[in-house]
Amino acid sequence: MYRGGRDKERRGRRREQEEERSNLIENVIAINRVSKTVKGGKNFSFTALVAVGDGNGMVGTGLGKAREISEAVRKGTEAARKSMIKVNRFENRTVPYRVDGRYGAGRVMLKPAAPGTGVIAGGPVRGVLEAAGISDILTKSLGSNNPHNMVRATMEGLTRLRSSNEVAKRRGISVKEMYGINEEEA
Repeated sequence: MYRGGRDKERRGRRREQEEERSNLIENVIAINRVSKTVKGGKNFSFTALVAVGDGNGMVGTGLGKAREISEAVRKGTEAARKSMIKVNRFENRTVPYRVDGRYGAGRVMLKPAAPGTGVIAGGPVRGVLEAAGISDILTKSLGSNNPHNMVRATMEGLTRLRSSNEVAKRRGISVKEMYGINEEEA
């Protein structure tokens, strides 16, 4: 039985998925070695915390666990790709306003910065922000320095960001009214 059309379709989809993967920025944030003592000795396994983004406002984080580092990173990347969210950015370079993200004992403050400032952030937070495509931002870790909590607090803060259009719509007014701009002046 001839299946040429269907196989071509599958190959095309697979090629598209591979191209999509190659366009993504992958940042390995933390790798942890875990050992389990058993009758025959010690079994080592690894966990990898990974941030994945397109550098244009989409970002996700994931955790992978495996016996080998490369496999743990691959699993973490897959998990991050599945959990990607859209981040509202101001002028495609920074966050629109100050926001605090909280997760467990981790607290991260994200604050907008002037053009040319760069990413002023610690390791775990920096990995997430660079993957999201945020180029100018000031951050401060205020709670736990555990990379897992810091990354989740950063993601929580980024999900709480709203665009001016969303806020105006929620209030039932126009963006110009929200900023106090009269229609005659504009």
